Amino acid sequence: MSPSAAGRRRVHRSVAAGVPLAVLAALVAASPASGAASGKTAAPGDAYVSRTATLGDIPLGAFSNALLPGTVDDDRGVDLGGIGSDIYPAGRQDEFWTVTDRGPNGQIKVDGAKRRTFPVPGFDPAIVKIRVSGDSVKVLDAIPLTTSSGKPVTGLPNQERRDEAPYTYDAKTRLAYNPNGLDTEGVVRAGDGSFWLADEYGPSLVHVSARGKVLTRYVPEGLNLTGSDYPVVEALPSVLLHRKINRGFEGLAQLPGGDLVLAVQSPLSLPDTAAGEASRTTRLLRFSPRKKAVTAEYVYRFDPVEVVDPGEDDTSELKISSVVAVGGNRLLVEERTDKAARLQLVRLDRHADILGGVHDDDTTSPSLEQLDDPAAAGVPVLAKRLVVDLGTVEGVPGKIEGVARVDRDTLALINDNDFGMTDGPGAFDARGRLVDSGVETTVTYVRLPRGI
Repeated sequence: MSPSAAGRRRVHRSVAAGVPLAVLAALVAASPASGAASGKTAAPGDAYVSRTATLGDIPLGAFSNALLPGTVDDDRGVDLGGIGSDIYPAGRQDEFWTVTDRGPNGQIKVDGAKRRTFPVPGFDPAIVKIRVSGDSVKVLDAIPLTTSSGKPVTGLPNQERRDEAPYTYDAKTRLAYNPNGLDTEGVVRAGDGSFWLADEYGPSLVHVSARGKVLTRYVPEGLNLTGSDYPVVEALPSVLLHRKINRGFEGLAQLPGGDLVLAVQSPLSLPDTAAGEASRTTRLLRFSPRKKAVTAEYVYRFDPVEVVDPGEDDTSELKISSVVAVGGNRLLVEERTDKAARLQLVRLDRHADILGGVHDDDTTSPSLEQLDDPAAAGVPVLAKRLVVDLGTVEGVPGKIEGVARVDRDTLALINDNDFGMTDGPGAFDARGRLVDSGVETTVTYVRLPRGI
């Protein structure tokens, strides 16, 4: 779906006149949106959707150029989307911080091999503040991510041979790698107004200022990332170098004392890809901003894929997309596929810490990921309790990547609409314009049968 011609003219005139992002926010308020409070009557003891709201259409080029003029010369008909990578309460009722991922991207097969496409390579990831107002999601503010010298970080991959090669929208022309590029997937806001972000490429933990300048990027030991225009510190365990491509850090939570918890989206490819694809064991890391170091590591065990997503039989579809602090050392952990999701409650028991042990050594055999039953092998595994199976809640969209706690009985969910993109050569028409998937960015409130 596209905004009206008049709506597009309003955006482009505002950008040309140098009007700030508030004009874009006004456009969102005026643009069509669907969604409403749920009319479903839930059975006693059931979780149910109490409210939904949808982001209206904003041309991606206008959005990007209002933040960093001249960064996008052609948005190929793509609207702002992808802000569903994470959601974090902004302090006022119905207001949240969200974060985009690396931008519109897809895959096209060429000579039997998949190529990663970046149709809008000038897009710069951004932290986006939103308000849920009636059945609409309104943009209140947006903060572009920039390097030490104020340049856009971009969402392009960092390193040849470690990351996928980037290509143009039609997969015909190779693009350059960028050591500054970030694939942001998690966001929390610190007490001093700065932000912490989780990144899939490194994987890395990124500290940015209140206005989006990267202050420090923490990466695994041995990554050897060179050429970046911001400080890079090798402070994470080297075993994370075995992260699966596009499955680095996805979830990020901030504990009451300020410590951060990072979730590796999928099992590590240790010792190889096949082991990671077959494994149901991933890892959570605890990071102290005060010490600037990882202070604990925990083993998290997925349920079987057919339990999470009945009818699915591919274990590699399991992933963690969100972790949410809910008091003390307790976390909600989202286990999901693209079609279903379940929220589990865990407690970070200090006796379950494996940091620095044999399973941080990538020569250990069998690896943690290869163990059929880590607990039976003497490895401490976090105990968990199912809070809600979102796949059984009517009105919850697919591909939920962000979860926020509204109050002890209510959660706010946000989906990743992939900027309306699909994979394959049909993602764009003969003129190189997006063939929109029709999937919108939606914030969904779910009321739980019991508090957390």
